[in-house]
Amino acid sequence: MRFLFVVFFSFFTLFISSCFFDDEEKRESITMGLSPKGMYELGETNIDAGTIDEAIKIWEQLQAAYPASKYSIQSRLDTAYNLYKKERYDEASAALEDYIKRYPDHFSTPYAYYLRAIVSESKSKSILDEYITDNAQRDISSVKQAFNLYLDLIETFPSSKYAEEAKSNLAKLRNVLARHELFVAIFYTKNDAFVASIKRCKFIIEKFPNTPSVPAALHLMAFNYEKIGATDLSKDARRVLELSYPKYIPHYTLEN
Repeated sequence: MRFLFVVFFSFFTLFISSCFFDDEEKRESITMGLSPKGMYELGETNIDAGTIDEAIKIWEQLQAAYPASKYSIQSRLDTAYNLYKKERYDEASAALEDYIKRYPDHFSTPYAYYLRAIVSESKSKSILDEYITDNAQRDISSVKQAFNLYLDLIETFPSSKYAEEAKSNLAKLRNVLARHELFVAIFYTKNDAFVASIKRCKFIIEKFPNTPSVPAALHLMAFNYEKIGATDLSKDARRVLELSYPKYIPHYTLEN
């Protein structure tokens, strides 16, 4: 009996050793003999050289060979960030979603939440927005998504430093959303859809108070009330405008 146990144990030990060496050989073939740090730095070198796809490939190998390494975890975030910088927004978002699912409680996860919102916000931006164009005049679905993602960050990690930055960005996005509603209201007015324009103006006043679009919404609402013969309501809107924003000067035009 003792002999059989010794034989079984010897075969078991040999089997385990064989598996171990097979795993090591597989790892060796993936890592090219580099340590986790070495693979991470090789990826960084490729980023500096502008070959992002090669860097991502190396980091994916790092993640497969050393999944628990801090360099593996960091490389996932770096992948998402560099995809974002290259304006490959959908890929960046997917990478961040994957990171958040894998590491919901990691110390760097609040940053992943923040970057995810930044990526979504960037989808609606143009390099000309500060000079000629306005992203509020384009499709704002990504702005709405970014708004909700910032809220998600604030609710999930309220004490994070990124939560404070998210609050600041929320204020900017509220202005974009309000401006979008104003552009729609102006469009309705130009096309004689006066009641629809009034509804949009009310929406701005109720949902986006204290934004720069509110006085314009009051002014436009008064104009539309006049158009449908609601004189008293028009006077009320102008009264509120004069009391709340006495220095307001219309900055929009109803000319096509």
